This record gives sequence, C-alpha cells and structure tokens, in this order.
Amino acid sequence: MMTESQRALSGTRLIDLTDARAIYGAKLLSDLGADTVRPIPPEGDPLANRGPIDKQSGESLWYAFHTTSRRLFHMSNSSKSRRQLQSLCEHANVIVLNDGHPFESFLDLANVRDSNPGLVIVECTSFGNTGPWKDYLAPDLVAGALGGSVAITGDEDTPPLKPFGDVNFAVSGAYVAVAALAALRHSRQTGKGQLVRVSVHECIASCLEHVFMWYLYNDVFRHAKGKALERRGSLHWSNLYQVMQAKNGHIMVTPTPSLDNQLVWLIEENAFEDLLDPEYQEPNARGRWARRMMEVLRSWVATKDVESLFYEAQEHHAPFGWVHDIPQVADNPQLAGRDWWSSLEVSGNSVKSTGSPYSHSDTPAEAGGIEHLSAESEGIIDAIGWGN
Repeated sequence: MMTESQRALSGTRLIDLTDARAIYGAKLLSDLGADTVRPIPPEGDPLANRGPIDKQSGESLWYAFHTTSRRLFHMSNSSKSRRQLQSLCEHANVIVLNDGHPFESFLDLANVRDSNPGLVIVECTSFGNTGPWKDYLAPDLVAGALGGSVAITGDEDTPPLKPFGDVNFAVSGAYVAVAALAALRHSRQTGKGQLVRVSVHECIASCLEHVFMWYLYNDVFRHAKGKALERRGSLHWSNLYQVMQAKNGHIMVTPTPSLDNQLVWLIEENAFEDLLDPEYQEPNARGRWARRMMEVLRSWVATKDVESLFYEAQEHHAPFGWVHDIPQVADNPQLAGRDWWSSLEVSGNSVKSTGSPYSHSDTPAEAGGIEHLSAESEGIIDAIGWGN
C-alpha cells in the first residue's frame, strides 16, 4: 500500500531531452516523483544561462526552477558516454524530447524502442512532424504570434502584446506532461509503448476555444464585426468580463452571474446613471443594456479604491478579480495560507519559488534537488538503481 511519503510517479524512469518548449512538462513529471535523468552535453546545458539570473551567484533562476527533481548526467565525447546514454534510454519508462536535441546525431531511438517495447516517447515540435512548417523553429514570442495567443491580447487601439514570461511554452509543457501520463497508463495496462507527437502550435490554438467559437458563430453575436476576434483587455467573447482601471490598480469586473444584482449594487452606490431607462426594459434590448452596464461600470470603477472594491464585491457575491502585479502575488495571503510556496536551492541559498500547480492528498508533488552524475562513472545503470 502506498505510503503518504510516496509520490504519484515513484518508480517511473524518465529521460529528459527537452529544450524550453517542453522542459516544464518534464518538471511536472519529475516533481510528481519520476526518477528523472537529464543528460548534459559536454559544452554544457544550453538552457543553463537563461534569465532571470540570481544576482548573488550569477546562476539562472529559470534553470533552477525548471530542473528540480533531476539527476544531471554530464556527458563527454567518449564512446563510453554515448553507450551509457543509450543504455539509460533502454531502461527508461518515458523519454520526453524536443526535435533538435543535442544527442540526435548518435542516439538511436528506433533501436531503443525495439529493445524496450513498453517505452513511451513524447516528442514536442514547434509545428508538428508534417506540413510546410515542420522544419521551422519558433521561440515563445513567435509561437504565440502564430498560435494566436498574442493576436488577441491588448485593446482595440493597441498593438498585440506578448504574454508575460514563457506562457506559450508553459502551455506546451503542460500538454507534454498530460500526453506522457496518458501514454504511460496505456503502457502499464497493455505493455505496449507509444510515440506521442505534440505540436506547440496546436497546443496554443487549442487553448483559445473562445476564438474558434467567435470564428464559427460570429453571425449570432450582435456586436461582432467579422470572423476575427478583436483585441480587448478582457479576452471573453461576451464582452461581460473586462479588466478595468480603478484609482490605484486594476480589477477584472463582470456583472455575471446576475446583471440584476449588479444593478442593485449600482443603485445602492447611486451610480446607475441611465440603466433604469424604460428603453432597456424591452426584451430585444437586453444586449444593449448589458453593453451599457459595462460602460457604467467602467466609469464607476475608476472612482474606487481597488482593494476596497474587491472586498465589497465579495460581500455582494460578485466575482470581481483584483489584478495583482508580481510583488503582490508574492505576498498574497491566500497562497501563504495554503502553504503553497516552495523554495529553490541556488548556490546554497534558499530562493522563494512557486509551489505545485496541483494538490494530491496521498501522493503530493514536491520540487526536489539536483544530483550530478558523471558519464565516466562505471556502471551508471546499476549506480542509480535502474538495473533492478
């Protein structure tokens, strides 16, 4: 029977051959308990110098976050080192990789699959393995632009905006982890491995379901000007969820689930303007009334203290969302109350970091440390316990 200290993927052997497009997926699996080995080329990990950089140590905080719970296998150019990597792959349960990884020239994955029939391989590419763009690469910004996430951000009168950080690669990484879990379940049930191909481009597009809804059904939206979703501060196709400017911050405002309840609140505040006009009482005027309410709300919100408004919304059962900047998120009392934060060890110093994106009661996820392995060590398989 599984003890409380065990994690969901304890005993699962994972080889991490990812770059920035999928490394978050490898992290999710590793923090769930997978025994993960990340081979490092002789010239060093190409991701090790990505910012932000810790000012004291000069080390990459990005890399420290994404390589938790790993054994780093430092390769050399020797044939022995190559044989050891091939052997590690033959003993693995899951290999997660990106096209163009540093070991493509000598790592024979076709032979690995033949010798390890239960192996799961998840390959993440920028635009898939077929089609006119199959050989193209895309950094996060380009991936977001072509996948659609950039085009819908910002307001009508602004250029497209790049989402913060590597949001697009976080999406593809999450899909990679889900794909690995599904294929691993199949392998354990049938003994048959799978080759799963994940396209960053498709991952991003699949997260924009409201964009597709707009394209397919814009003819039923009275305020639609065409098949392309216009940029707006709120990304919701109904226009009833919008980020608005308060006196000293931003807040996501919506009159849903009850426009009538929101009207009552505005009447209490003497801020209802013309929302009681009889012209809005006609059944066919409901849409115009809702749009007018959003205009009234924007003017009203601009007069309010953002924190006070957020708590007033709680009292009125209105699902407003206070938009925090990064320092405010770091001091969020709810996250602290849930004991969500974790720590990273960077050159012997503890750095505050985000916790797990999910909570398992009996198999908790945990960001573990890093162990360094040398390719010149004899019997690497037995040394790390994969020979059993």
